[in-house]
Amino acid sequence: MQDNTKGILYASITALCWAFLAIGLKMADRMVDSLTIVWVRFAVAFLLLAGWQAVKNPSSFALLVKPPLLLIFAVFGLSWNYISFMLGVHYTTPSNAQLFIQLGPILLALAGFFFFKESIGRKQIVGFVLSFIGIAFFYSDQLSAFFDNSKEYNLGVLIIISSAVAWAIYAILQKKLVVRYPVENLNLVLFGFPALIYLPLSTPSSLLNLNWAWWLLMLFLGANTFVAYTFMAKSLKLIPANKVSIIIILNPILTFITMGLLTRFKVSWVDHERFSIITYLGALLVIAGAILVVKKQRQRIKKTLP
Repeated sequence: MQDNTKGILYASITALCWAFLAIGLKMADRMVDSLTIVWVRFAVAFLLLAGWQAVKNPSSFALLVKPPLLLIFAVFGLSWNYISFMLGVHYTTPSNAQLFIQLGPILLALAGFFFFKESIGRKQIVGFVLSFIGIAFFYSDQLSAFFDNSKEYNLGVLIIISSAVAWAIYAILQKKLVVRYPVENLNLVLFGFPALIYLPLSTPSSLLNLNWAWWLLMLFLGANTFVAYTFMAKSLKLIPANKVSIIIILNPILTFITMGLLTRFKVSWVDHERFSIITYLGALLVIAGAILVVKKQRQRIKKTLP
């Protein structure tokens, strides 16, 4: 399998994980405080990775002792991204959180062009334009909700925007770091240090009152973190940042489909969503644009083969 294909597959796995993350966080927020949820996500992800690396490559723990400065900055960016996204989900809905967090992948795409000097062709430009137009259509109902809702809701949106900026900073630094360090070594630091940072602020004892179903949900959130960020880092190592960003932007479509089903069945534990024909048109444009962006790279590779 070619590196380009692997990178697209890895980024797609990340998008799939994040498609259901906001819904899981909204559910967990009913029973567990935000700081404890964030701590669980980092702690479970670190324990899963540490267990794997202890068997596969014990020397990878050396980076925990003396991490590079860029990695420390990435840790703080990811740490704020987690807690601010959690707070944003608390004040808004999963779909609206997914809307405004997409500023992060957009900033990553721009960084790919301006910082990493990644090439772009005409079809790729058309793909990005189609995707951004599709995003505007797809999210038109949610954007109107931003202007119609309460101050608390709008505060949540602003927190989500700060989360997106923090994530973009992390992703840009990760793109630079994966060139020099193995992905697993970096993630040991990116999962382990925030787990220590949030431990004094969390209340792990509150987890003892949960039944097995809630425990499964908390473990899912941690495993989701482990899988999503492992594959995202691998994708950043194999394909340009702008390709990764456009694939990640697809993940809210799955969130909206899931939320649409939950709305139709009138579940009581999540706020219902707004949907219209424009929403579906926007989804199609986003998908079409993403296909053009990815297809451009595939065509270029084929032309270079003997």
